[in-house]
Amino acid sequence: MGPKVQGVLETALYVKDVAGSAEFYRRVFGFEELLRSERLIALDVSGRDVLLLFQEGATGEAFETPGGVIPGHGTTGRNHLAFGVTRESLQEWEKKLEEEGVAIESRVTWEGGAESVYFRDPDEHLVELITPGFWRNY
Repeated sequence: MGPKVQGVLETALYVKDVAGSAEFYRRVFGFEELLRSERLIALDVSGRDVLLLFQEGATGEAFETPGGVIPGHGTTGRNHLAFGVTRESLQEWEKKLEEEGVAIESRVTWEGGAESVYFRDPDEHLVELITPGFWRNY
């Protein structure tokens, strides 16, 4: 069968204000900072994943590091990411969003029983909280 990956380790968002976006994700989710540089802030998501907040427009060109070159990358427009949450905590998350002044844009109940809550981050990226029951592996 060959080698297997162990999961999606990093998710990248390209933002106008890296510090402001990092503050949003720290405030709303409690994510701790792993790394800060002139181009990005990396946040710890649940001790196993990394959310990379890149300065919009700062990653289009290759970037030289002491260990090698990171090829250029980037995107424009609004992106989407989802965080898995327990069904029991969804109402608590909705209360937390309200307390933080984050408007819920939509709620969806899926055919398999999963529930999603959608809202926007400061750069208008669509953030989703989803309970188990939608994907067969979650």
